[in-house]
Amino acid sequence: MPEYTTSDGEGVQIDLISGERMSKLRTMEKIRLILDGVHKGNIVILEDGLSPDEESKLIEVTMSEISPDEFTGIEIETYPRPSGNDSGFFGRLMGRGSDGGNKLTVIGPANRIETLHKDENLISALVTRK
Repeated sequence: MPEYTTSDGEGVQIDLISGERMSKLRTMEKIRLILDGVHKGNIVILEDGLSPDEESKLIEVTMSEISPDEFTGIEIETYPRPSGNDSGFFGRLMGRGSDGGNKLTVIGPANRIETLHKDENLISALVTRK
């Protein structure tokens, strides 16, 4: 992914990854893409989320990479989407409707993102500076 820095150096980069891009990757490639972004302090949003096996593998790899001084782990939240909702926010944002995925997943560094509230209609998170 391209590297961007805000003018004040204190912004938060959000990587929106389409379901189409993720569908072309093998499990470990998906995990590496996600963790590479999170290691940089980015918030990663997956249009179609991960399968349960992929989520388990992501957690397993994350646990092996935790280092108290460098990487504290991830925060992950999944938001279910109604199937067939082509006019949803993410579909419009990505320039097309979703085709088959039924969840949106938000992943970020554990030391920068804190989930404040989650229900079937809303994920509210606080993102802090490094």
